[in-house]
Order: sequence, then structure tokens, then C-alpha cells
Amino acid sequence: MCGIVGYLGKKNSKEILLSGLKELEYRGYDSAGIAVLQNDKFDSFKAIGKLINLEEKTKEFVTQGFSIGIGHTRWATHGKPTELNAHPHVGSESYVVHNGIIENYAELKKELIADGVTFLSQTDTEVIVHQFEKNLKTSTSAFEAFKKTISEIQGAYATLLVTKSEKETIFFAKNGSPMLVGINDENEKYFASSDTPLIGKCTDVNYFEDGDYGYVTPDELTIFTNEDVKKEPLFTKLSTNKLSAQKDGYRFFMEKEIYEQSSVIADTLLGRLCDDEVLFDELDDALLEGINEIKLCACGTSYHSALTASYLFERYAKIKTTIEVASEFRYRQPIMTKDTLFVVISQSGETADTLETLKMAKAAGLKTLVICNVDNSSMVRLADACVLTRAGVEKGVASTKAFATQVTVFWMMSLYLAKRNNALSSQDIVSQIKLLREIPKSVKVDDEMHERIKRLSKRYLHGHGFFFIGRDVFYPLALEGALKLKEISYLHAEGYPSGEMKHGPIALADPELFTIALLPQHLLYEKAKSNVEELSARDSTICAISSVNFDKADDFIPIKKCSHYMLEFFEMMVVLQVFSLEISIRLGNDVDMPRNLAKSVTVE
Repeated sequence: MCGIVGYLGKKNSKEILLSGLKELEYRGYDSAGIAVLQNDKFDSFKAIGKLINLEEKTKEFVTQGFSIGIGHTRWATHGKPTELNAHPHVGSESYVVHNGIIENYAELKKELIADGVTFLSQTDTEVIVHQFEKNLKTSTSAFEAFKKTISEIQGAYATLLVTKSEKETIFFAKNGSPMLVGINDENEKYFASSDTPLIGKCTDVNYFEDGDYGYVTPDELTIFTNEDVKKEPLFTKLSTNKLSAQKDGYRFFMEKEIYEQSSVIADTLLGRLCDDEVLFDELDDALLEGINEIKLCACGTSYHSALTASYLFERYAKIKTTIEVASEFRYRQPIMTKDTLFVVISQSGETADTLETLKMAKAAGLKTLVICNVDNSSMVRLADACVLTRAGVEKGVASTKAFATQVTVFWMMSLYLAKRNNALSSQDIVSQIKLLREIPKSVKVDDEMHERIKRLSKRYLHGHGFFFIGRDVFYPLALEGALKLKEISYLHAEGYPSGEMKHGPIALADPELFTIALLPQHLLYEKAKSNVEELSARDSTICAISSVNFDKADDFIPIKKCSHYMLEFFEMMVVLQVFSLEISIRLGNDVDMPRNLAKSVTVE
């Protein structure tokens, strides 16, 4: 859940490392640091808080000529966000950065302390550098010591290490956490946790596989597998387009990404819709043969899209569908049968809990599919098949367009499976495909609607909580709306099925309880309306979102008239996103970097 960068070359290492960390700051911003080795001398800088603090600390520092450097932006896992706990961590003559969890760090630390090593931090990462220097004393080379160290640590990690005994070398290892290396025509080497920091600096990149380790020098890139077999790097061309990483005049990346949903959904639909069927070139008969159940496994926002999918799969494709929270599924000794298609959903393709469930399914012999936004990510490489959501770079920590494209993919997939299972008539499939083509128009943000919500938001800054309520697919949308508000406003919010309010939660109803009611005209409207009326009768403050005016509402946010409930779903999705955005802005929060959260959750 942290960000790693590394550089070997003759340019200004400080600027390269800092610019790389800027691109990765969304992965963690509790603290940041860099270490540069030049002319047999290390310079290291750390700062707590956002990267601007590190930039201030390093403004007098420059590098000239050849140097090697590593950098890190941190989301705290072991130890509080302090300068001592910030990376890089130092030994006597070496520095290390690390993303992940060292599961056996406590026992290694105990042995090192017994050997006289003094630890400066509370982190698991510091064990790596001290273990390396311990091994260096009895090894014939620094690489042998590094190799031995990697064999002794257990867990998920991506790590870079530099040491004075090898002044022109960066050692690397990857197991479970993402990392890649980039090259160019100037013999420079760049490391990062994702490809964004390398755009414009490298021409080609190699994505490391789990178990890969090795080293780079000005003239070499040497990679070994976890079986100690030397292998050739597999380079792919790196994109040169960095436009999507800029705010383009919007106040926050999250706002920009809400407005981008129309275009990215159009990209998601591209090439997948014919007049009378949905096409997924990524799926084949072998993957779906003998499948009687689909099991969807995800975390957070992706779990909400999976829950939405379960309604669509069972309603349209008539196939049994179960939903799993990945962090729970891992530990409950689940029964997995080979007639199940195991589907994992992740924006980044690196979500640790979800990735582990995918490994479990693979080990159990199940067919696997990943719905993901990042090609070449760990899940994409591991699963039998992959459907990319084509959402583009999503910098805001609170997911918006990733969720929208996931739900779009699932709606298409429900029709793809419906045709295969003869569960819908040809006429119904044609009708639904026409609706799918309308989604980009449905998610376009109407300026008048945005302004209405901006004015309305000032009434929802206080109180003792929010209930987001909906029925059917609008229940997972209510969960997602509540999550968005929690993530960026820090206000308490819960998502509930509308019909469940009377089974306990209605006891909380009073004027300071805000109910955000999703009332689609084309799906269980009267039942949902009745549930909201019960809350209104208990004096709860009601904000209704609907195309049908609701006279019991204290506030009403109208959506456009739609011909189908799924188009209403997307219309309401945008309203909920903008609603959370405007409340957060009024509260003075950093919308893109909410406290305690990171974009890519690569540890348990």
C-alpha cells in the first residue's frame, strides 16, 4: 500500500525520485523519504505528512554525475507515521525501501537484537537491511548476501536495497507486491510500484513476477526466479500519454474522474456490443464449460459492484451467484467446487486480500476470471482470463469511474451469459444492448444538477449520521454511496436495504438522522416509497433521489426520466458521487487523499 521508486543514472536523482513519488503519493502519504548514494557518500532525507514536506527538506540538495537512489511514500502498517518509521531504513552502510508485510519480522528482529543490532524504528522493514548486513559479513558478495536475505524473509514484499559495498548496483526482489523496472537508450534504470512514474522517462518496462529478484547496474539487468534460475527480462513498450494524470482544471482528481465516466464507459463498451449480442473476446467456451455457479470475490467498492452483478447474473443469466468479502473468505475454510467460476474484482489488480483468494481458487482447481482496470497487474497475470474495465488512471483514492466501469462490464456479462444459457429472448437482449449504449449519456454530469447539489450540501455537514437506503440493485448502490461519504467526509454513514429499516435501524430516526433515499421509478418504487414514508413519520430528514417527485422529502434531487432501472442506477450513482464530493469540499477535506486510506491496498 506504499509507493516505491528507484533510479540509477547520471541525471539529478533527487528530482527523479521526488517526481516519481509524486505520481505514487496516492498509494500512501503518511511519510516519505529518499536515499541517494553518490561518490561513496549516502544522503538521506525523510519527512512525515505529504510529499511537499520532503520537497522542502531536500530543496538545497542536488546530485551531479552518476548516482543511485531509492525513494518511498508510506501508508503506515507497522509503527506510527513518524520520521523514524519512514523509509528508507538504514543499516551501517546500506538503505532499503519496502512495500508489503514481513510476516516473520518479529523472530528475525529478536535474533538480530541478540546479535547486538540496534533498531531505530517500529517497522518490519528495518529487519531487511539489518539481516542483509548480517549476511554480508559471511558472504562472498553483496548479491549473495541479498539472495540469502530474501530466502529468510517471509510474506509479501517489493523491496529495493542499496549498499556502499556495491556503489553502482540496486538490488531488487518482488513477491506479492507490485514492482517494475524501466530502461531507456541512456543506460538508465528506473524502478516503481506502477508504470505512471516512468512515463516520459523510459521506453520499455519489465513487470516482475512473484519470486523475481536480482540487481541492476549501468550495464546489466539480471533477474532470477524464485527457483534461482536466471531469466531474461520481458520488456513491453511504455505508454507516453500522461494527460490522464492531470487535473485539467478540476478542483480535485476525484471530480475530474466523475466527469470522465461518460468517456471511459464508452471505452468499456467499445468493440463489445453488436446489434443482437455482447462480445467478450477474452472469454471462451473452455472457461465457461461445466460452470453451474459464479462466485464473486472482492473488497470495498469492488465488492459493491460484485453485489450489483449478483442481481443481474441471477435475473438475466439465470445462473447461481454468490458473493464473498475477500478478507473473510480467506479464513473461513470455504468449500470450493470445480463447477464454479471464481471471479475476482479489483481496480488495481493488486488488492492483497482479493489476490490471496484468487490463489486459493487456483490451488483448488477452479476456473478463474479477473475484472480489473490495470493490465499486467498481479491478478491479470495469475487468472485464467481477464476482462479489463478500461477506466484509465484513477488518482482519487475514493473510487468512482472504476466502480462505474465494473458495473458496466457486469451488465454486459449478464447478457453475454444470458445468450449462452438461453435465459433471455433475442428480443430482450437486443433491447438491453440498446440500453447499454445509453449509459455514457446517463452518467454525463449536468451542470444544473451539480450546482443544485453544491447548494444543498451545506445542509448536510452536521448531524449524527446518514442512512443510504435502496432496494434490489439500489441496495449495493446505497452501500457505495455511504462508503463514498465515509471515505472523504469522515461522516458516519451506513447503507441499508430499504425494507430492513423497520428491523432495528429505524430506532435512530430523528431530525438529525439524514436519510438518502434511492427511489427508482422502474423498480419497486411503491415499496421503497413506503419504507421512506416510515422514516419520514419518525421525523428523519429525507433527501430523495428520483425521477418522480416525492412530497414527503425535505430535499429532492431529480434525475432524468429513464426507460429502465439500470439507467436510473447510473444516474443516481453520479448524484451520490457529487453529493459526497461537495460535502467533503465544504468541510475543507483533501478529497483526493482522505486520511488513513491508500489507493492500492497491497497488505492485509
